[in-house]
Amino acid sequence: MVYCLKKEEWGARELIRVFQKGFNYSQDGPGNRLVWHLQGCNLRCPWCSNPEGLELSGGREYTVEELAAEARDSSLMFFDGGGVTLTGGEVTLQLSRVKELLTRLHEDGINTCVETNGISPALPELFPALDLLIMDVKHYDREKHRAVTGSGNEATWKNASAALEAGQPLLLRIPLIGGFNASLEDAARFADLFRQIGVPGRARVELLRYHEYGRDKYKKLGLAYTMDETAKVPLSVLERYEEILRASGIEVVRT
Repeated sequence: MVYCLKKEEWGARELIRVFQKGFNYSQDGPGNRLVWHLQGCNLRCPWCSNPEGLELSGGREYTVEELAAEARDSSLMFFDGGGVTLTGGEVTLQLSRVKELLTRLHEDGINTCVETNGISPALPELFPALDLLIMDVKHYDREKHRAVTGSGNEATWKNASAALEAGQPLLLRIPLIGGFNASLEDAARFADLFRQIGVPGRARVELLRYHEYGRDKYKKLGLAYTMDETAKVPLSVLERYEEILRASGIEVVRT
């Protein structure tokens, strides 16, 4: 059963729940970044590497001002274009306070980035306070997406289109999972959809091969880890996948 907040519940929380934080260089946006992992997710992807962040309960609660102050105090660490990245879990489950925090950071001149699955129809509310939007696009087919993650992906593609239309700096990421979306036919289908929504020349795309970083976490939490060796994608397949996307005029990057 996938937990999703009802629309009227978005932003109802007075505090922001964070289950992990730390610095990371270039993998969660440009430069050296302070990355906050927010509690709660509205999908249940079986390859998730942060199962401790799936439920809304848990983590530590912070006020917006506490997090904004931490970002200001960390500003000397934001070298090479760095800043703050909010990731998850899924940040839009705490939308109101996230919007307030990002606005505060933006006003303080701190570079801001959000990593999201794009499922929330309210995501565009964050665009004015974002320097970079990183969005997972896990599949081009809504039913296959629903069968594996627990939700359709219509809103994700709608939000990607909205970001492009708004001129929002955008990085689209495909988590490359064997048996789900990693065939060369899948690459061609993604390329077609990217062209349809106007990605070439306006956004970048990155492929992230499946990894097992979450396996031990599932065990510690007493959860079943259902992924197996078939999910792994050879480097040769990744490279051919990238070639197919580039042949469609899409800028493919590796961070």
